[in-house]
Amino acid sequence: MAIVNVNGVNLYYELHGPDNADVIVFSNGIFMSTASWGYQIAAMKEHFRVLVYDCRGMWKSEHPAGPYSMDQHADDLSALLLALDIPSAHVAGISYGGEVSMTFAIKYPHMVKSLIVSSSVSQLDPLLSAIGQSWTAAIQSGNPDTLFEVTLPYNFSESWIAENQGILDASRKKYAEMDFTSVGELMAAFTRLDLTGQLKQINAPTLVLVGEEDILKSRKYAEIIADEIADAELIIIPHAGHAVCLEKPASFNSAILGFVLKHCEVVS
Repeated sequence: MAIVNVNGVNLYYELHGPDNADVIVFSNGIFMSTASWGYQIAAMKEHFRVLVYDCRGMWKSEHPAGPYSMDQHADDLSALLLALDIPSAHVAGISYGGEVSMTFAIKYPHMVKSLIVSSSVSQLDPLLSAIGQSWTAAIQSGNPDTLFEVTLPYNFSESWIAENQGILDASRKKYAEMDFTSVGELMAAFTRLDLTGQLKQINAPTLVLVGEEDILKSRKYAEIIADEIADAELIIIPHAGHAVCLEKPASFNSAILGFVLKHCEVVS
């Protein structure tokens, strides 16, 4: 179990792949863990040094008292990379992790070789704010079944839900292991998100991904991000909901591999 103390907090991380390759780092969605990147680790470690980690407040990392913020997460990621002697990396994230990644690219542009943002937003419009309030209420209930049931319809496409009941049953059990206090702080950090006005500061090559059937952080938000970041590429992944890295891993991985390989210095 690899732990490093940065900014006074113990962060859990894993490194996979050849030592001499470019590093790609994946930041988690709000309910994800390092285990959620299994499909990506398997595909990417043949080409890159893959870094996955839990943000403060997530799973195997320390759960300090809040409040948390995107800026704080970006600072933690910078300190983690430096502690691991990684001066720059390809920076990727999904949902909450994509928002952390955009914040990181704004604050630490010299550390970003390329940026990959999936299923993320740079602002909260009224409908998403209302959904966020319902998630916050479910978190505050302290009932893992309630949280699972409230969030499930927004995380996956209808066809994936119909075909993956076994995976969903296992996920429901994982919700009972969550630290609801820290999850509440993560959710509060998300509700304060307001990055659109800063996106033009990002100068790294950028790929924006979104599932065609994402009803939580929809194509509208992906288009805002891609329009604001100079020369950003936008890919819509068909027949996928919000958790596109799990629903359509082959399409997700192919898009990232093709993009990042264009911006690599060392490939093994």
